[in-house]
Amino acid sequence: MIALRLALATVAGVAAAACAIALLATSAWLIANAAEQPPVLALMVAIVCVRAFALGRGVLRYAERLLAHDAAYRLLGEVRHRTYTRLERLAPHGPPAFRSGDLMARLINDVDAVLDLVLRVALPVIVAALAGTATVTLLALILPSAGGVAAVASGLCLIGVPWLVSRTGRRAERARAPGRGTLAAKTTELLDAAPDLLAYGATGPALADLRATDHALRRAEARSAWSSGLGGALLLLLVGAITWSGLALGARAVDSGELTPVLLAVLVLTPLALADVWTGLPLAAAAAGRSAPALARVRAIGQAAPVVREPAVPRALPEPPYHLRVTDLAVRWTPTAPWVFTGVNLDLPPGHRVALVGPTGCGKSTLAQALVRFVEPGRGSITVNGVDLRELSGDDVRRIVCLSSQEAYVFDTTVAENLRLARPDASEDELRDALRRARLLTFVESLPAGLATRLGEHGVRMSGGQRQRLALARALLSRAPVLILDEPTEHLDAAMAGELTVDLLSAQPPGRTVVLVTHRPVPPEWVDEVKRLETFRPIPASPADGNVRETLTFAGYR
Repeated sequence: MIALRLALATVAGVAAAACAIALLATSAWLIANAAEQPPVLALMVAIVCVRAFALGRGVLRYAERLLAHDAAYRLLGEVRHRTYTRLERLAPHGPPAFRSGDLMARLINDVDAVLDLVLRVALPVIVAALAGTATVTLLALILPSAGGVAAVASGLCLIGVPWLVSRTGRRAERARAPGRGTLAAKTTELLDAAPDLLAYGATGPALADLRATDHALRRAEARSAWSSGLGGALLLLLVGAITWSGLALGARAVDSGELTPVLLAVLVLTPLALADVWTGLPLAAAAAGRSAPALARVRAIGQAAPVVREPAVPRALPEPPYHLRVTDLAVRWTPTAPWVFTGVNLDLPPGHRVALVGPTGCGKSTLAQALVRFVEPGRGSITVNGVDLRELSGDDVRRIVCLSSQEAYVFDTTVAENLRLARPDASEDELRDALRRARLLTFVESLPAGLATRLGEHGVRMSGGQRQRLALARALLSRAPVLILDEPTEHLDAAMAGELTVDLLSAQPPGRTVVLVTHRPVPPEWVDEVKRLETFRPIPASPADGNVRETLTFAGYR
């Protein structure tokens, strides 16, 4: 369907250019012929043709723009959808080489290069080439010598000028797409870090760095604009050369009787229509140079190796209840990176509650993310009811294993909609119950619109601890049979953290497996089992830690 629309747009564009050229040629013939004062009937056909070409030019140009933009935006939507889907598959740890602002620039600005390729490169070049060929043919039929000169000048316009624009602007165009990405990334990071920079009086160097990046981008854009302007000037000079050469050669042909004065007018005036048809060629050359690095940046997303590979034919989820088992697990983030940990063993039968306790950086969060297939086992395995998680699709795994991470995202929408990410069909009473269990209901009820209050970008209306508790309420609302709480009390003081942890554990429905990941001490009576995770060296389990079943040893950390 998109290809058909593009083909129709090309036909309409060529027809519109043909009407423009025919309009000028017919008008020249009509004016020159009318000067000889022939009978009016001899001019009627030309008069009708002028009207038809004038109307046809406008209608066909509109049809070309309509079809081309429709096809281009459909294609843009498909490319953006594929790019976003790829990013979703790479998340959360697949694109570590991309900064957040740079990723946004790739997804929006660089993907827009598809529009440039269709609307500013492909269609204008095809229309210009066909219209130029038709015009040169017409001039050659009128006067072969003028047609030869027009052919040379047309070749320079269609090939030489775009090459020169591309050559002179290549360096600038190469710098523009990465420059936009760098500027977007630095701007995003500056806005995120603004409170800290203001607090420490460090805004000066940060703003200076941003200004330098912006200045470099503006220099690249100025060089690109200069190159396009040079191409436009040369194009007009070449069109003028065709006109003046036609006048010189045509006047000699009229003197020799080889050409009539009426055809001389046609020979001289017809090439002027090419100025309008070819005006997009320098811009097309610049857009082509600009689109190449932009699309290369988009392709880099598609070529990024995912941390987790989906099975070609995923197995169906086993029947509940779900029993997770971690056997001799070792994880690292890339094939050449050091191991985050090795030799991890966990047994998580249905309804079991285990606390993974250890210092920051020992790999607790990595283990939690391995349980939801955000990272693949390097050695060993994770199974659910005997089925290896690598044989299941990631989406299926996350239907039964829910992770409430310490960096949960709060969207710029209402409290209710943020909660319903976990369960879209949840009632308002269920939302309030989840907020109450996360100790956030009082705060939400104090907001101007309660559950309907918008939280702003990144949940700006909430503190860090409140955002964390909103994420916990979201996890409590989930019906996943296995719940992983990653540092659920990170932003709270010790007393509040203990109270909230007890509330969270007691609020879980019967039969739900809970994995509590924390660096805080966990009293044995809160859970069925405590596992202490240490970095680098084995720490023997103390007899005083009555329910510590096993000590895990790590060869690295994250």
